[in-house]
Amino acid sequence: MKHPRLTRRTLAVGALAAVAAPALAQETQPPRLLFIGNSLTYTNNLPRLVEAVFLGAGVEASAEMVAMPSISLFDHWYSPRREAEKAIAKGGWTTVVMQQGPSAQPESRRDLRSSVKRFARFITDVGARPAVYCVWPQQSRPEDFDAVTESYRLAAEDVDGLFIPVGPAWRAAPDDIRLYSPDGIHPTSYGSYLAALVMYGALSGKSPDGLPSTLTFKDGTRAQLPDDVVAKLQRAAGSVL
Repeated sequence: MKHPRLTRRTLAVGALAAVAAPALAQETQPPRLLFIGNSLTYTNNLPRLVEAVFLGAGVEASAEMVAMPSISLFDHWYSPRREAEKAIAKGGWTTVVMQQGPSAQPESRRDLRSSVKRFARFITDVGARPAVYCVWPQQSRPEDFDAVTESYRLAAEDVDGLFIPVGPAWRAAPDDIRLYSPDGIHPTSYGSYLAALVMYGALSGKSPDGLPSTLTFKDGTRAQLPDDVVAKLQRAAGSVL
């Protein structure tokens, strides 16, 4: 299933339709980020959205991704084409952000932790910091929030990496803001915006509260989000950082 890139139009449609560790060390240079993940990363083009949030704070971040549908970090590691490994080896990254599915079950937690350890060795070899993007459970399984968070927290601790608590922020967000798309797992535009806010806070060590409600993308296009929604989502993000 293909998911649209985040554009001014999709944000407008979204507007109409619609316990984490402290942040670690701040970026000391403009962030250059590599995302390794699946459709929870490429839906709404999360890396592009992270760039826009940083730009709203006056910081010109850059982000690239290696992301494919229905793929885990284990699958990335054993991919015959080795796209993720080759992207890491290019170097120049400040942080490499890793993500897979919710990983609440014991076997998926083991796969997550072992895969993060494998990738972390390559990430630190090129002078970058490993980070894990903690996602959320399926909408039908809210009881899994704690287990999902624990899986990603442990994976971050295993490699002395950065834990990015997006899932906890989803849990903290008001119920009147629709974060799940109709399939019950992928994010709406608001869900991806909340993820970008948490990433900004975790990477910069700064609160996302008060960032502009107008997103300016690197190509010059802009998207205006409702001020009341932005304020609520910024508070949710700040509450877990």
